[in-house]
Amino acid sequence: MSEDGAWSRVSREGHRFLRGRSRSLRRLALWSLLESAHTFLGGYAVARALDDGFLAGRTGTGLGWLAVAGAGALLGALALRGVFGGLADLVEPLRDGLVRRSVRQAIGRAVADPGRAGDAGAVSRLTQQTEMARDSFAGLVLVARSFVFTALGALLGLAALDPVLLVLVLPALLLGTAGFLATLRPMARVQRAALDADEALSARAGELGAGLRDVVACGGGASAGAPVELLIAAQERLTGRLARWTALRTLALGVAGRLPVVALLAGTPWLLGRGVSAGAVAGALTYLVQSLLPALDALMTAVGAAGTRLVVVLDRFCTPAPTPGPDSGPVTAGPEADAGPEADAGPAADAGPAADAGPAPAPAPVHGPAAAAAAVELRGVRFAYGPRAQPVIDGLDLTVGAGEHLAVVGPSGIGKSTLTALIAGLLAPGGGTVRVAGAPARGVRGQGVPGQGSGPDLRRTLLPQQAYVFTGTVRENLTHLCPGPVPGAEVERAAAALGADGLVDRLGGLDGAVDPARLSPGERQHLALTAAYLSPAPLLLLDEATCHLDLRTEERAERALAERPGTLVVVAHRISSAARADRVLVLDGTRAVCGTHAELPARSPLYRDLVGLWNARG
Repeated sequence: MSEDGAWSRVSREGHRFLRGRSRSLRRLALWSLLESAHTFLGGYAVARALDDGFLAGRTGTGLGWLAVAGAGALLGALALRGVFGGLADLVEPLRDGLVRRSVRQAIGRAVADPGRAGDAGAVSRLTQQTEMARDSFAGLVLVARSFVFTALGALLGLAALDPVLLVLVLPALLLGTAGFLATLRPMARVQRAALDADEALSARAGELGAGLRDVVACGGGASAGAPVELLIAAQERLTGRLARWTALRTLALGVAGRLPVVALLAGTPWLLGRGVSAGAVAGALTYLVQSLLPALDALMTAVGAAGTRLVVVLDRFCTPAPTPGPDSGPVTAGPEADAGPEADAGPAADAGPAADAGPAPAPAPVHGPAAAAAAVELRGVRFAYGPRAQPVIDGLDLTVGAGEHLAVVGPSGIGKSTLTALIAGLLAPGGGTVRVAGAPARGVRGQGVPGQGSGPDLRRTLLPQQAYVFTGTVRENLTHLCPGPVPGAEVERAAAALGADGLVDRLGGLDGAVDPARLSPGERQHLALTAAYLSPAPLLLLDEATCHLDLRTEERAERALAERPGTLVVVAHRISSAARADRVLVLDGTRAVCGTHAELPARSPLYRDLVGLWNARG
């Protein structure tokens, strides 16, 4: 993305923003005119105090002119107080607007690509970058305004003392300023790259945090950390480049800020020879040292640091949020599930599909219903967390029939949550295909709305171990996965079917308030299971979503969900859950075995051991 394009976008947005705040700008300008008067009086009064007062033997006149200079200083303090009030009227609306735009962009990206809704860069824009823009804008407006009106007062004062003074001062000022301006574009490029690296590092760290357990379990720490090391090294290189450009900028500041003083002092004999008074020379020196050069130094520092940073940051907010494509459709249920591997996946969601990856071998399926009636099909599926990591799932074939109840069992970290994430469309397989209702599990969104004849119903509800419950009413927590209003009687029947009616009554009925912090993990799971029961999605995926319930409550909930129209896939926390399923898929790290609870002990040593251990515990 070119810097010219960035500047053009930021300029358009900036003009629109400032046009709507002309009153604040006028207020700033009026207060700043007082600052010009203060600057003008500072040097002019010194010149008059010398020429008309002390050098002429009139001490009283000299002191009078110095008193005028002091009054000008008080005038400048008053002006500064008014300036800060006007500055707040510009800065705070800017920050508020950037926050709103950041939220809109994040929502737009989530709608356009729900599979990548966890945008860590959005967090950086919403917090760090909005504050960076706010502070940079405030500093830039403050010093730019100060320089303009200070320079106006100083240059008018120099011209009033003697126009020939400008001949010595202006060339050095212009030379240093030109050198400084030459560093702006390269510094902006480096700062843009540094922000890109920062966002990439933030996103990568978030991905690693979500899948840390599986990274460790698979021994993929080195390969998973390699991209992070590369990003850190890139940030180090960019910091070095930025330091070099900063050194050149400092040199330009030295030329603009020191050379005019040297030129004035060196040219004093020439000025005196041309009839310029000593007071005028002293006044010019006062303008340079006390007003013009400090203001120029502050301006260059602010533009060189805050200015280029501001353009880079604002360009991120000027980039329009993506809009959903023709296959993107609406997300039919609320907050999205965490796409993290084998982790406790965030809130429950109806997961839309996104693009399948890899070849499509078609070996014979593991025991199950015919493919024509399949709700879920996996063919030769392989998945690993990293290019060098051992696959968590390797060559898995599975068919789950429509209306079937499948339980998935296996040791912790073996790939059960990964399997549900693949079916939900939150992860893409490294090889093979994953299909839901005959369509790819990833890449096709918004299809299958009942009654619209738009193809297979691809909606899924994924319920993770950590149940999603939010502050609101009981009714809102139980119906947030439904596309429209649900009659109260239907909600109450669902709560009774899952045995959650007692909990609903304790919370004050359907209109009672829910405070997630006051609910136990089991109570949160009970509410989330009831919400899943009411969800219209024909495929429910429960990833140890009943682990905090007692045996009797778990059995009642699972039986109710199995009797609900649709397909149920349960990552079983207890063997009793597997015993209730139509079939059980056993993942043991070497091969997958699928069958009924009765036949699996003879076919799977791992399942036989799990059943024996469960029976021994009673």
